[in-house]
Amino acid sequence: MISRIDLRGDALPEGGALRDLLPRADFDVEAALEKVRPLCEDVHHRGDAALIDFAKRFDGVALDRVRVPAEALSAALAALDPAVRAALEESIRRARLVHRAQRRTSHTTQVVPGGTVTEKWVPVERVGLYAPGGRSVYPSSVVMNVVPAQEAGVGSIALASPPQRDFDGLPHPTVLAACALLGVDEVYAAGGAGAVAMFAYGTESCPPAAMVTGPGNIWVAAAKRYFTGRIGIDTEAGPTEIAVLADDTADPAHIAADLISQAEHDPLAAAVLVTDSVTLADAVVKELEPQVAATKHVEDRVRPALTGRQSAIVLVDGVEEGLRVVDAYGAEHLEIQTADAAAVADRVKNAGAIFVGPWAPVSLGDYCAGSNHVLPTGGCACHSSGLSVQSFLRGIHIVDYTREALADVAHHVVTLAEAEDLPAHGAAVKARFGWKVPQSK
Repeated sequence: MISRIDLRGDALPEGGALRDLLPRADFDVEAALEKVRPLCEDVHHRGDAALIDFAKRFDGVALDRVRVPAEALSAALAALDPAVRAALEESIRRARLVHRAQRRTSHTTQVVPGGTVTEKWVPVERVGLYAPGGRSVYPSSVVMNVVPAQEAGVGSIALASPPQRDFDGLPHPTVLAACALLGVDEVYAAGGAGAVAMFAYGTESCPPAAMVTGPGNIWVAAAKRYFTGRIGIDTEAGPTEIAVLADDTADPAHIAADLISQAEHDPLAAAVLVTDSVTLADAVVKELEPQVAATKHVEDRVRPALTGRQSAIVLVDGVEEGLRVVDAYGAEHLEIQTADAAAVADRVKNAGAIFVGPWAPVSLGDYCAGSNHVLPTGGCACHSSGLSVQSFLRGIHIVDYTREALADVAHHVVTLAEAEDLPAHGAAVKARFGWKVPQSK
């Protein structure tokens, strides 16, 4: 069902050598890049017509326009199951609580009398958000993208989601209902690389955006890479991941259920258990069989994910070694199910999000913890953060110096400019003092 990697006995290697021993899905964005390039350029040249052709070619639907009409959003919300609406509203409420508290405020530092530097935070003017379609429907991704953008103060928010054959070419109605709940009325039936290109270049119906965020498949990731530099992106999201660091105090039924919960996303989803307990490892394997048999997406997602090279049980000598392994792995989602889990979690350096103890499963974070589930994958948690209010804000430094404050440091500026062989830099200061730089007092 799931392979084992035994790292016990010998000293663990450092850095990249340790990462190379750990399981990871094959996800070749560079190869996909060459395939999305002509699609993106087709959108550049033909706009909405290219997107309509893509909908027929890739999604099997005939569209007469890409933008979703307002009445479709209203109808989707009116028809939404009351229980689903209540759950989405609670998810939105909790996400707003967390993300609103993240909003940064301007701060002014007085460097010297008469000299200040202020950092002010300005929201991106327009963003394009992506909610995946395909194997599942993701209204939760609508929440996770829209809420931080709104709390950051983004003035123009558009969302794209793939057209669905079963819903007359519109995105899934639950996605549309989530947009309506959040007050997002600019929604497009566009998926994959075409949706990213629509936001990057703009079309007849969709003005260009400064930034694109949201999870997606390899074609979305490749398109984000293609447009990096033209637009801002959150991350090139790969297959989803869960890692669990556990000792013999953990409940094997909980761990098996949590591994399966991520495996049901995709056959490339990664499920990794890191433990110092062979007894726990054996018990988890024993739990997996009946739980897998009882779940829904067994043959097309769960079993391929758990048996794939990206999933494994990693045996280590102790929790200390386990911490080194999970830091090297840099999981999108990391559960800590050990004795004194909070203290162990506090020592983790690399993870997209950390879930502490037996009562904080990853699925809580997917929907209703208040945290964000758009997180770095593929080990990118070693250098990148998940989506947050900060993702949609730009820090701008405002420098304000008086004549006296500049005069006090002018000779240092000139000295450094000359040291770098950039005399015009120094001349720009000298010009303010009649080409004679005052000496410091």
